[in-house]
Amino acid sequence: MASIVDTAVQAGTFKTLAQALTAADLVDTLKGSGPFTVFAPTDDAFQSLPAGTLNDLLKPENKSKLANILKYHVVSGKVMSSDIKPGNVATVAGESISIQTQGQQVMVNEARVTKADIAADNGVIHVIDKVLLPKG
Repeated sequence: MASIVDTAVQAGTFKTLAQALTAADLVDTLKGSGPFTVFAPTDDAFQSLPAGTLNDLLKPENKSKLANILKYHVVSGKVMSSDIKPGNVATVAGESISIQTQGQQVMVNEARVTKADIAADNGVIHVIDKVLLPKG
């Protein structure tokens, strides 16, 4: 198996996420031993951000802001969909995300999990349809 980063790159629908992880110097972190649970926004999710937001975040001077946003998508530990419980969950950014479940549907803040349990050797990826933005 591959790391979370390599798994996302191979999927082909996370080019923007991979680009952002590189810009924020988080590739090595997410290739580390982990384990991590990553709520990964698709390229379409990044495209639905307000115009200019992504380009602005990718600028070198916004590296720490971008890193914080990306860390807001990561939870320590390997949490499979069968283990997801409703409530607030701390992210590695230090802020919590809100998990809600309705039947088989899982929501993370305003984002919907569209594909769950993509295994990587250092954790798991759950695909989401929106970029999560921390309140801070």
